[in-house]
Amino acid sequence: MHSPLPTRPLHLFVTCAAWAAWLALAVQLLLILQARLADQASLVGGVLHFFGYFTILTNTLVAAVLTAAARHKGAGAHSFWLRPWVSSGVTASIILVGMAYSLLLRDTWNPQGVQWVVNELLHDIMPPVFVVFWWWCVPKGTLQVRHVVAWSVYPVAYFGYCLLRGNAIGVYPYPFIDVGTLGYGRVLVNALVILLGFVIISLVLVGLDRWQGKRQRQATD
Repeated sequence: MHSPLPTRPLHLFVTCAAWAAWLALAVQLLLILQARLADQASLVGGVLHFFGYFTILTNTLVAAVLTAAARHKGAGAHSFWLRPWVSSGVTASIILVGMAYSLLLRDTWNPQGVQWVVNELLHDIMPPVFVVFWWWCVPKGTLQVRHVVAWSVYPVAYFGYCLLRGNAIGVYPYPFIDVGTLGYGRVLVNALVILLGFVIISLVLVGLDRWQGKRQRQATD
């Protein structure tokens, strides 16, 4: 169903990208746990805090897709990640991560040292890297507008989780969905604007998929 990556350099690129994604995630988790230890706080709470970020969840999906592709698995447990509609949905999500960080979060903090490196990997490097992977490695011509609806379940479910968790413990992962500071009305508007951005990104990917798929079919006729 899925063929191996077309060239050795491209395979090396995907393999290195997979390692970089997992390394960034591992170091970020380590930094959080170190901070929790310094504050004598729960390590379990640190892990929950780590997975409470859309950035972390999405980069984990990115790492899973890249790992499956690097291992040349077209069947079995990894085939799910290599389905075009799945990897394309992950592409839309990681683009949203990069854009949201640049537009809404970059000026809200000033990471230093190792944290700066990890931050760059998760927000600025992995999004374009994964777009390159999507363009060159994901089969084109199969996406439909209905897939955008399926992809949207992920950010919507995440937003619902953030509201429930924030209501329970009073902590929100991002300032633009902080109900305690902004109120539900403003947070809902922010979420709808972000969701609209996600839908636009997704529709662009569907359009590019159809265009590239048509080109490929014409080239083989």
